[in-house]
Amino acid sequence: MRLTIGAVGRLRGGPEAALVDDYVARANAAGRALGLGPVTISEIDERKARGGRAQAERLLAIGAAGAARLALDERGSVLASPAFARLLGDLRDGGRPECVFLIGGADGHDASVRDGADRLIALGPMVWPHMLVRAMLAEQIYRAVSILGGSPYHRG
Repeated sequence: MRLTIGAVGRLRGGPEAALVDDYVARANAAGRALGLGPVTISEIDERKARGGRAQAERLLAIGAAGAARLALDERGSVLASPAFARLLGDLRDGGRPECVFLIGGADGHDASVRDGADRLIALGPMVWPHMLVRAMLAEQIYRAVSILGGSPYHRG
């Protein structure tokens, strides 16, 4: 199952980009044998999609037909890492061709994204800058792949 991070905004060089690149590379290397990956990133330029509705339409257009869409949103459920891994494993085992993680811009998601998502998930009760969310999500994807593969990376 392909994994796509769909995000509003461009992540330029810097520590966040380095973290994302590192964890995506790790997830791609470890996930291949498990049927997870590749992990790719699809960015939406905020300047070309101003406003909630335009961004929502572009976000919801990311991914293949039948893709699971998980929107990262403060209203979502908080999952422990093993539960997140089980969710990805269940989507893969259920025959989903792709899982698209949707990250909104500075103003969050339009209601149509929340309504169009298969599930809302949160990275905790706090609100995080969307550029940090990418790094945190990339790490959790790698952690999920590690858990599913039986790696000792997760010690929870």
